[in-house]
Amino acid sequence: MSEYRASFDASIKFSNGGDLTAHGFRVDVPSPDIDRDGIAALFVASLGLLMTDTVELSNVTIAAEPHKGTRGGPADSSGNLPGPGGGLVELSHVIRPGMVTYPGLPGPAITPYLTREASRARYAPGTEFAIDQLTMVGNTGTYLDAPRHRFADGPDLAAITLARTAGLPAVVIRVTGTTRREISTGALAAVSVRGKAVLLHTGDDARFGTPHYAEGAHFLTRDGAAWLAGQGPALVGIDAVNIDDTADGERPAHTLLLAAGIPVIENLTGLQQLPPTGASFTAVPLRVKGLGTIPVRAFARLPA
Repeated sequence: MSEYRASFDASIKFSNGGDLTAHGFRVDVPSPDIDRDGIAALFVASLGLLMTDTVELSNVTIAAEPHKGTRGGPADSSGNLPGPGGGLVELSHVIRPGMVTYPGLPGPAITPYLTREASRARYAPGTEFAIDQLTMVGNTGTYLDAPRHRFADGPDLAAITLARTAGLPAVVIRVTGTTRREISTGALAAVSVRGKAVLLHTGDDARFGTPHYAEGAHFLTRDGAAWLAGQGPALVGIDAVNIDDTADGERPAHTLLLAAGIPVIENLTGLQQLPPTGASFTAVPLRVKGLGTIPVRAFARLPA
């Protein structure tokens, strides 16, 4: 089903005096045939404006574009919990032998420990099993970083609670279609994130598994990470090769978020299938003592 957004210039006069103008403003709209009054109402609701007298729009265009979660708009389901009938959406990459997740890190290897042929001597006729060994670094596929990944004395994977990773209300921050790689406070500050899974949808996952995946990747800025660290989300995820700018050796997003006890998930995929709000998110890591990163099976349940 197609989604639409309206772009327009606006001029507002308030009944208690004063005015406001906007140029190239955008809001989510329910259909391409919405009238100007409907767009004006969405504009006012999106900003939470009070005591508006007149709203005049000009240069209105409507284009097919994924909803970004305009407050009061068709994709705003904040406050609604996902129902039991909502479908499940896969958000993690398949792990394959030899795959490259981050350039320079080794790919996983799957080797037999006990083959089916060898197992036949151990069991009754017609009964056989296979036991394989999986060797990989923790930073493989879609994976979760615990504070131990960054800090030697930080909580490890075994200390990550289910409350941090299971059934979380999800907030999707869409930055697809923009020319900026940086995701800063301006993309985040209008959204309530406390206790939620904040999922940064960049569209970089379309290049996963190619030599270009790590080139020109989106990332969370230092100020964006600082803002999130102060707002208390349950976790922060991104569908890019790294939540930091890999050219910055200080890794400020990892440092600030993990210092605040906020797990980080990298290399998500499929975030375009989620609404801006209303879905629930789960990505539970194995309880491994002393380890800081591990692949996860990330998925979401859509609203009913």
